[in-house]
Amino acid sequence: MTITTPQWTCFTVGPLCMTVYGVIRLTDATHGPGFAWTVGHLALLASVLAFVPVLWHLRRWAMAGRGPAARLLARGTAAAGLLGAAAAAAQTVIDLVVGVLCADREAMNVMFEEVRNHPGVTPAVYTIGPLLFYVGLVLLTAQLAAFRRIAFWRPLVVVAGIAVTAMSLDLLPLGGLLLLLALAPLDRQRRLPIPDAVSS
Repeated sequence: MTITTPQWTCFTVGPLCMTVYGVIRLTDATHGPGFAWTVGHLALLASVLAFVPVLWHLRRWAMAGRGPAARLLARGTAAAGLLGAAAAAAQTVIDLVVGVLCADREAMNVMFEEVRNHPGVTPAVYTIGPLLFYVGLVLLTAQLAAFRRIAFWRPLVVVAGIAVTAMSLDLLPLGGLLLLLALAPLDRQRRLPIPDAVSS
């Protein structure tokens, strides 16, 4: 089995949409409700959703032709990454809904506080949950680099992209471009065969 070109567009779309969101965010001085908030968060949601097949394909690639321990690691890290993507998507949807329902930033802050006050929401959606996405992405690319299926520098660039984003949300465009640098060129390796035996 081989991965087709359309399936691999997610490796470009995910980082690119993240970059677009970061640029739009920089133009939104108030970070409040309005056109920029809505369009930016739609781009962010598209980015998160695009990373779902990225994680899935990296998992299958890491499992191909390896032993039980490697396959278990690939499954575990991919599962963590997918849970993190779900948390990030939930956070983005909340942001979109709050932006639609509120008239100004002050009202948004009040509604965000109400959401966060629900038990379990903060760790699941705002702190620990989204972090799992980055953990999964880093570990899967590191596993592939260790297997010499991708260049050793790619996981390092992934870590750099995540690190600059963690430093400041204003650096999101740079973080997105670094992820684009690390992941988009993998499209050139899309013809790598993935045995059906390890596709699940």
